[in-house]
Amino acid sequence: MGLGKPLIRIPFATELLPSPTTIPSTARSLPGALAALQVFFTSSSSPAPNGGSLGGGGGPTVVLTGAGLSVASGLADYRGTKGTYRVNPAHRPIYYHEFLASHEARKRYWARSYLGWNVLHKAQPNEGHYALQKLGGLGLVSTVITQNVDSFHTRAHPEIPTLELHGYLRSTVCTSCSAEFARDRFQQELARLNPIWAIFLEDAIASGALDTGSLIGDRVRHFRGGIRINPDGDVELPDAPYTTFRYPACPKCLTNPPANGVVEVDQDGAWSPTRSTAGILKPAVVMFGENINNGVKHAAEQAIDGAGRLLILATSLATYSAWRLAKRAKDRGMPIAIVNKGGVRGEDAFFADLDPHQAGGQGVRVELSTDILLPTLVENLQQSGVRGLGRTSGPSPPLGTAPVRRGDAPFKDMLS
Repeated sequence: MGLGKPLIRIPFATELLPSPTTIPSTARSLPGALAALQVFFTSSSSPAPNGGSLGGGGGPTVVLTGAGLSVASGLADYRGTKGTYRVNPAHRPIYYHEFLASHEARKRYWARSYLGWNVLHKAQPNEGHYALQKLGGLGLVSTVITQNVDSFHTRAHPEIPTLELHGYLRSTVCTSCSAEFARDRFQQELARLNPIWAIFLEDAIASGALDTGSLIGDRVRHFRGGIRINPDGDVELPDAPYTTFRYPACPKCLTNPPANGVVEVDQDGAWSPTRSTAGILKPAVVMFGENINNGVKHAAEQAIDGAGRLLILATSLATYSAWRLAKRAKDRGMPIAIVNKGGVRGEDAFFADLDPHQAGGQGVRVELSTDILLPTLVENLQQSGVRGLGRTSGPSPPLGTAPVRRGDAPFKDMLS
């Protein structure tokens, strides 16, 4: 990697976020919110800092999404309504430097990830994801930037470019050679190396203990035997023997070790800590404390710069990597609409200079569920015959109809 500015790091925000103000004031109800968003999408122009105009005449809409969009798919979000990681007070996600430095930390991570895989593997995109596909078909959405790593966007609307800001869980990646490997295959290797864990997982699946329908309480899933699934898909087993868990080494590094590293495995092919200094596989996500890929960072910035509006869905923007994109849009004078239940980091600044009488063309802030709001918005726009100037596509399937799958299954971030 060449010299340049450091890549953005993802912080772990804990501060409380203020309650939002509905904008416009008529958008407190579903009909009011729909009316405001329709104005947002169809307004012809809006003021820009350079004296020109943005909006319908300046480019289509870019969408920035967060974990709340996948809640309707049975996957819990990360933060509470005030932006804090408050679901399980004792829960703390693993940081990148911890994962790299500690063999024991990796064993714990992969053991819990192994147990949670079935839940994530079975999850499907929801009506909110397919609504974005429809908005793209109407020419209203050009690009989706997502903080989510579940691959739902690429499955629900493959014709709309999706930038996965924080990576994806459909693959593992080697920290030495950067080679990627399918997560399904990695799961099979974990089962082979840990037969006792494999039997336990089979029993849990057969009993229904890992069904997503078992959700009870405040976004914490409790199953038979004391299993707990934290909001990030991490499966917690009280008194589990994580120290016995084994994980494979990078097969590429094992065959062709890096010049400055050693890769050794035990008799079964598990990564050995005795002399190994390389060949460590991690999920292909940006862990807390890890740098974001420079190419993805710049592509997201270019998507914002080429758009006329920004629609923010189901995120508190607690991570700087996402918040800075919203600030970039604001600095360019772009209209911003936020649909999120609960507070959003720095949102007052996004709406500070709006005309108090504007109906949605300059900005919108509503607190409604995306899986209810977005499909209804699409229906209203279709009935009104609205067409945008952005990316268009041919006929699209009805909301809720999944396109043909073209590869890896979806996953949810298991950063613990």
